[in-house]
Amino acid sequence: MQSRSTTHTWITRSTPKPNAALRLFCFSYAGGGSVVFHHWGAELPDNIEVCAIKLPGRESRFSEPPFDRTAPLVQALAEGLAPYLDRPFAFFGHSLGGLVSFELTHELLRRQRPSPVHLLISATRAPHVPSTIADMHHLPTPAFIERLRNIQGTPDAILNNRDMMELMLPVLRADFAISETYKPSAKAPLACPITAFYGPEDTIVSEEALRAWERYTRNTFTVHTIAGGHFFIHSARSEVLKQVGQTLLPHLPKAPSASGHHRREETGS
Repeated sequence: MQSRSTTHTWITRSTPKPNAALRLFCFSYAGGGSVVFHHWGAELPDNIEVCAIKLPGRESRFSEPPFDRTAPLVQALAEGLAPYLDRPFAFFGHSLGGLVSFELTHELLRRQRPSPVHLLISATRAPHVPSTIADMHHLPTPAFIERLRNIQGTPDAILNNRDMMELMLPVLRADFAISETYKPSAKAPLACPITAFYGPEDTIVSEEALRAWERYTRNTFTVHTIAGGHFFIHSARSEVLKQVGQTLLPHLPKAPSASGHHRREETGS
């Protein structure tokens, strides 16, 4: 069986762009997988390559045990993604993915490895903000499923399918355990900008909890409001992609233009 740190198991690139100027690593919400970002690469600019993170316990890594704690997960990610940090990159994380991407950023800094040029945090409370949702990863199965139903992140067709839920429960419990056992530690603010995305109908993460991310950067901090609830990443995908593309634009090389070339000639004359 392959090691959990084997490089190619960690990412999916549905639209490979070997000459892209920037890689965007995307981290999903609890229970999600790389499929959440399947079409992103085709819809973002050609010089951005989307690398969707594929965690153990799901998709082609179904036979591997899922991580249920933050520290070992980000340590394994730092090793697994190392060969892909050879060009500028950014992180996008939604809900649990925001927390994982933040901790991975600090793990890379600790290892003195390249770090992201931009951190995009979506529907994620700041690390120091307590959750307003009671812990659920330890609940008996019927209660756990009912809580999933209330969160509205898992389709009823799956929740009502006993065989499907038996397959998914270990991953869902492990992902919620990562979030619910997470203990933030004191960290210096990041050098990179942080952009946060918020859904005004989100009943899990408040705007105040999201804006509290401002303390985690010494660079610029920006908040974008996206219509919808906690899972606006699906319901407002086009708007999310538009804002992601605009956010990353300053980190991309500027294409030469005829007017720009003309100005340089005038300046040098």
